Amino acid sequence: MKKITMFEMPDDDERGVSPVIGVILMVAITVILAAVIASFVLGFGDSVSENVQAGADISQTNDGNASVTWISEGNAERLNVSVSGDTSNNATVGDSGNLNDTIDSVGSTVRVEADSESDVTITVTAVGSGGSRTVVTQEEITIGTGS
Repeated sequence: MKKITMFEMPDDDERGVSPVIGVILMVAITVILAAVIASFVLGFGDSVSENVQAGADISQTNDGNASVTWISEGNAERLNVSVSGDTSNNATVGDSGNLNDTIDSVGSTVRVEADSESDVTITVTAVGSGGSRTVVTQEEITIGTGS
């Protein structure tokens, strides 16, 4: 007959499992905590840039060209409007006579036009303080169809 005791002693090979897991967890917590503190002390958290936000509308005009209007300021200082694609038909943006122009205030509009039909991509990029940039809208459109 086997004698039942209140506390049984574990085998020798089972005694070290809990202390080893405890030490591993303590080391992992220490490493993670040190990494978080170091990132704040060394300023890694400040190097993350914020997206620039603004609202812009690209629309077809009655004469077959296009217009880009800055409709919501967000945190942008200005909008850059650029045209790419079939620009061989003297495509221009605004009064600049080239394929890029800037909108400086909310409510302002620039025209995108061409001498004859051109399939172009109009890209509007918001520029924030410090020069950070975010594309706010992009549209493929056929311009110069009303000429």
